[in-house]
Amino acid sequence: MTRLETVLAYHEATKHRFEGYARGPGRMDWSTQPDLFRRYEGAPLIQLEIAEPGEEPHYASVFSDEGRIPASSLNYQNVSRLLYDSMALSAWKSVDDVSWPLRVNPSSGNLHPTECYLLCGAIPELCATPKICHYAPKEHALEVRSEIRPGVWEKLTAGLPQGTVLMGLTSIHWRESWKYGERAYRYCQLDVGHALAAITLSAAALGWEMKLLEDIGSDWLGQLLGITGQKGDDAEEPDCLLAIFPHGGIAGRDSLDLAVMPDIGLLHWQGIPNSLSPSYRKWERIAEVAQASRKPPLQPDYPHYPAPETTLSLPLFNGSFRRIIRQRRSAMAMDGVSSMPSPSFYALLERTVSREKVPPFNLLPWPAYVDLVLFVHRVDGLLPGLYLLLRNRQHLHELRGLFDVEFLWEKPASCPDGLDLYLLAAGDVRNVSMEISCVQDIASEGCFSLGMLAEFSHPLEKIGPWFYPRLFWECGMIGQVLYLEAEAAGLRGTGIGCFFDDPLHELLGLTGILYQDLYHFTVGGPVEDRRLATMPAYSREGK
Repeated sequence: MTRLETVLAYHEATKHRFEGYARGPGRMDWSTQPDLFRRYEGAPLIQLEIAEPGEEPHYASVFSDEGRIPASSLNYQNVSRLLYDSMALSAWKSVDDVSWPLRVNPSSGNLHPTECYLLCGAIPELCATPKICHYAPKEHALEVRSEIRPGVWEKLTAGLPQGTVLMGLTSIHWRESWKYGERAYRYCQLDVGHALAAITLSAAALGWEMKLLEDIGSDWLGQLLGITGQKGDDAEEPDCLLAIFPHGGIAGRDSLDLAVMPDIGLLHWQGIPNSLSPSYRKWERIAEVAQASRKPPLQPDYPHYPAPETTLSLPLFNGSFRRIIRQRRSAMAMDGVSSMPSPSFYALLERTVSREKVPPFNLLPWPAYVDLVLFVHRVDGLLPGLYLLLRNRQHLHELRGLFDVEFLWEKPASCPDGLDLYLLAAGDVRNVSMEISCVQDIASEGCFSLGMLAEFSHPLEKIGPWFYPRLFWECGMIGQVLYLEAEAAGLRGTGIGCFFDDPLHELLGLTGILYQDLYHFTVGGPVEDRRLATMPAYSREGK
């Protein structure tokens, strides 16, 4: 099969259907539960600073394209804060004698397959020479994997703004496949998207910008992060590389000088990756789709569609950004009675729309490929029913031709002019939302739930099969914004990875694979489990 055929075959084979779920382990093998933390045994450790959140910056200012937050200095304290606000632990939960950690960035099943690496030049109080480090969230520390000669670092980053640091993300597929089987590759990519949004917003809170460096291929990225030599079922797969720099930095070509890769190949690496489980179960389809989705070393020529230029003037929460991101939790159940004011609902939807200069979606160099199919249950002043939010208004004509001809396509009277929200069918959609989300009550008992509908076959054919994980990244980024907006509205959100793919397509009248449902989400009033105790993420000692 071609790489594209492999990707399409994987996607079709890992759909949940009413008649049967995608192939999974069948039961939880607790004896092989993966270690939640990757460590490089023997690598020197740099302890980072733990700074509790204050009132600044305000939540709304982080998302603003005007009056940006002044750029913070690149130093030990702010690199610590960048990671603390994006990839660190947020709390520990416990019941009886069992405890487990939560993180700032959410993950399917709280399994956290995403690993993070920092590549930097000399940084005051952090390091005197360029280094490649792995982030250890349990310790909130950097493991030094290798030193880079200053001349090599300067050449590598010559085309980037002065003061750029690089951040790389990888995935350990075993962490997800242990629980979810073949469908786990999808969840790993959603988690990359969660992490991308968390890092982008954390950088924006420091007055820093981010670029997704798309000229580097997967093989070279693995070499640059020092993971190429990993073997076995818990090996890491390279995902992406980010450039982070103070806002307003002037770049040359916004790319790396990959002519230095032979020098990178000669680096001495410190530390041995820990084994995550005593034994493993192989999932060949995951290995096949991961290989087929690897990115070649080229700069993509993405299509460009004009994005909305104006930000809607809606009532917004304007409390502490850092308090909101650290209080974010996934609701385990919804109360079935809470409602949401329509201004808060519209403000939440507006946050998910890609705008050229607004974090976090300004990170993505491609146009929005994902629209939202909404099941509205209890939003004050809005009819319950099935809705569509177009995040890319270029999809309007095509979707009207593909969707059920009986749909209304009416814009609610209270909806702001700049928001492309359409009522497709009015009525009680609680049961259908529950059934499509694997018969989970949480989809029907919130204020609303949604499915993320991605333009699918065209980008894979025109850009390449390696774009497949990037569609999930976009969905994961939307999910992270929904999590934060739910918290800001006094509610709670939850990502739903288990849903019946084609039944949603059938509900909409879709056939074929021009568009595909990739992720679900729900927002509502949470039911708290009072048996659980919450403990701080880190000891106060050493602050």
